[in-house]
Amino acid sequence: MAYGGAAAAHAAMVNAVKASGVLIRVDAQDFIFIASKTRDPLIVTAKSGWRGQKFAYLTSYKGLAFHTETPQQLDLPGDAEVVNAQQIWVPS
Repeated sequence: MAYGGAAAAHAAMVNAVKASGVLIRVDAQDFIFIASKTRDPLIVTAKSGWRGQKFAYLTSYKGLAFHTETPQQLDLPGDAEVVNAQQIWVPS
């Protein structure tokens, strides 16, 4: 797996979020639905919460960034390119 391309795509997604200020929080089912609508989606994952007790997910679709947090890992689409990050920072 080419992490350089994934890192560049993630950086572009983060820069788009910074520029537009749009980050959409959705529930886990909606996140999976959105990710499944994209061919070969890039999904960034990280453990979050106190002592890493939650799982955070971030992806983009049609120029918007979607985020969810769940207490258990999600069953991601099989064609997804997954990047495991140390942290996903979400503005509150």
